[in-house]
Amino acid sequence: MEARRQIEICNACRYCEGYCSVFPAITREKVFADGDITQLANLCHNCRGCYYACQYTAPHEFDLNLPRALASARAESWERLAWPGGIAKVFQARGEAVAAALVAGFAVMFALIAALPGEGEGFYAWLSHGAMVAIFTPAFLLPLAAIGVSLRAYWREVGGTRLTLADWREALDAAGRMKNLSGGQAGGCNYEKGERYSLARRHAHQAVFWGFLLCFASTSAGTVLHYVFDAKAPYGFFSLPKLLGVPGGILLTVGCAGLLMLRKQADPELGTPGRASGERAFVWLLGFVGLSGLVLYAVRGTGLTGPLLALHLGAVLTFFLLAPYSKMAHGFYRLAALLREAQDKRVRNG
Repeated sequence: MEARRQIEICNACRYCEGYCSVFPAITREKVFADGDITQLANLCHNCRGCYYACQYTAPHEFDLNLPRALASARAESWERLAWPGGIAKVFQARGEAVAAALVAGFAVMFALIAALPGEGEGFYAWLSHGAMVAIFTPAFLLPLAAIGVSLRAYWREVGGTRLTLADWREALDAAGRMKNLSGGQAGGCNYEKGERYSLARRHAHQAVFWGFLLCFASTSAGTVLHYVFDAKAPYGFFSLPKLLGVPGGILLTVGCAGLLMLRKQADPELGTPGRASGERAFVWLLGFVGLSGLVLYAVRGTGLTGPLLALHLGAVLTFFLLAPYSKMAHGFYRLAALLREAQDKRVRNG
């Protein structure tokens, strides 16, 4: 495996030991099994600082390109461990076409459902609460189950054992602050600026991460209000669902736009080979979910409500169903990799 060859050279050199969590993890091993390669690949955040610091890149005969090698191994692990198998590989190769077709198809489905007599106020006048629950409950739970099956296979492959609260604290702290996107340097990583440092990618990821969590919290708050307090939608702007959802949608949209811009500035030779379509499709889809939600809220009560609601719900349903096979899964794998890293350090340090 190419990733193993390059990792063994890096382990002999150790020049980049302070760059991110990958290199201290490399130095703790002498022989790298397949599970070790999977763990290191998912621990890598593709900040690319090691590439620009390396003295063994082309035209040197070692021809090191560790960011690309680990990105390839990482994508291969997601596709291999995804359940059911095969779907992830198709999406990564033709992501934009698959996502666009599903969004359009589901939008037509929701438009047809909305043509039936509705009940309630606001969006429920177009699509009943019962219909939304019947469609989105399995669309949310089944992908989560698929991700759970995949993560269980990942944990076995990388040799993970029982976790402690200290492991969770360390991993969640690293994930929440995205400290590895700093590349071990105070000025950030080298993702889009070559040998210069930048925090732009870290900020864009944080906007997407926290925007998504706010949107999820908004939906959860609406669910609690509906079922626990019998307070049914539509909700006013100063209600909890709106105070969480509107900033969340803005962060999600801005963060995804930032990631797409940064992709254009980054060197494609340091990214994941053959998966550009799937990566772009995921960012476009997530950004469109945030943007369409904001526009839908802005035009509520007008003749545009019905078509935009169908399009927005089509995008949301597509996002949920593709989550185990798109780059959305990388968040779960990365947290698992950070947990395994925290566990490994704890065990080795006694």
